[in-house]
Amino acid sequence: MSAGRIALIDRTTGKRVRYEELWAMVVEDAVRLEALGVQKGDRLALIVPNGLDYFRLLFAAGFRGAVFVPLNTRLAPREWKTVLDDARPTLLLFADRFSEVAHATGLVGDEQRAMRTMSLGDFWGLAVTKRDEAWHTVGEPPWEMVQSSDPWVMLYTGGSTGKPKGVLLTHDNILWNAINTVASWQLAERDVTYTIMPLFHSGGLNALSMPLLYAGGAVVLDEQFDPDETWRVIAEERVTIILLVPTMHQALLRSPLFKQVDLSHDPIFLSGGAPCPLSIYDAYAARDLKFKEGYGLTEAGPNNFYLTPEEARRKRGSVGRPMLHNRITLIDDGGQPVPPGAVGEIVIEGPHVFLGYWENETETRHALRDGRLYTGDLGRVDEDGYYYIVGRKKEMIISGGENIYPLEIETVLAQHPCVQEAVVVGVPDAYWGERAVAFVVPKQGAAIDEGILVEHCRAHLARYKTPKEFVFLEALPKTSVGKIDKKALKDAYASRV
Repeated sequence: MSAGRIALIDRTTGKRVRYEELWAMVVEDAVRLEALGVQKGDRLALIVPNGLDYFRLLFAAGFRGAVFVPLNTRLAPREWKTVLDDARPTLLLFADRFSEVAHATGLVGDEQRAMRTMSLGDFWGLAVTKRDEAWHTVGEPPWEMVQSSDPWVMLYTGGSTGKPKGVLLTHDNILWNAINTVASWQLAERDVTYTIMPLFHSGGLNALSMPLLYAGGAVVLDEQFDPDETWRVIAEERVTIILLVPTMHQALLRSPLFKQVDLSHDPIFLSGGAPCPLSIYDAYAARDLKFKEGYGLTEAGPNNFYLTPEEARRKRGSVGRPMLHNRITLIDDGGQPVPPGAVGEIVIEGPHVFLGYWENETETRHALRDGRLYTGDLGRVDEDGYYYIVGRKKEMIISGGENIYPLEIETVLAQHPCVQEAVVVGVPDAYWGERAVAFVVPKQGAAIDEGILVEHCRAHLARYKTPKEFVFLEALPKTSVGKIDKKALKDAYASRV
């Protein structure tokens, strides 16, 4: 790979940074971190939007042996404080635009805390002498060496279901996810991705961005998702692969540019983070565009499966077969492997599986057993070895003694021509134990009612799987990464009944 190749393209600032330039920036920032007392094992917290600054500090922290802790930029000050109280960083850096909100946490300038706080403007203002950075031309850095088993990144997850947990990813974890992805997906220097997914989530950071940098490709960065702008960037930057959540894909498909923009360079569109309606497959296929669905989680990669776009058309709804260097097993409640076609919990083993949850031995022991990650997700595998995601084990509804998987119902509802979005949750029921409730967003101008959807479900599902209730909404609540917030729906439903 040539050091003169473009590594990062920041659409907000217009900067195009080559690998050799990024290296020089990282060296300077590592020296700045040393000057501020950041040692190996310390946490470096960051509140910045998607952009060049994020990667400068990510790699500088890695060089220094520090643990990089990016915060969700969409949180309220109280929520930031919860994460910072848990992570206890040595240094908090924030983009100047977040200065007022950062101060609202009450932590900035708090002399009772060991945490130092600084705006990025002040951080960049720290002088770096030629003597300080001279080591990078002659040999090893003048501080404790970093081991591949050391933690590098801590991503907080689980905010929509309870107290956030810090997922510790080592240098090895991130490297092996990149190796798995590049080898299995056949990524190379020629590839370009457009990262609109937030970098404080694994989907933005590790799904494509880090693997592309490992391969010597280019990463285009942007702060906000806009469907028209996304089509323009895909065409202008010749983006070859892009990951979005289903709600973003739906917005892209509604854009007038979908049928106008030049896509002769044959990009691949990926969907992840939530179940994907089959109508999205149909829309991309109608334009003869490559589309496939994936499965991942912060604690493992996130990438675990691979299938070609051609296989995606033949095995619609499948997330593919296991990638290189990982092992997938489906087990029953007794811990035994299940046969093809049966539903079981997804268990993952490989060098990309996380180190553990930050200072949470109980959750770590529950998730990691015998070197394997018990995901809590349910799946099945067909006779050809292709895997399908069924849903979350915790979200399975037991109604009248029958197991009901919300994803199966959601997939059927999404196929109705009048349904824009749909999600199914289980709620307590005095008679059934639990009952399925469907929350539905109709397409604009569509004439639809509960009777129509009951008939539709009964035509495609067993009678007991048909939701007992349908709630029609103008929109579904979303998390910061665009996933449907089921907890918010259940809380709102409980408060009204």
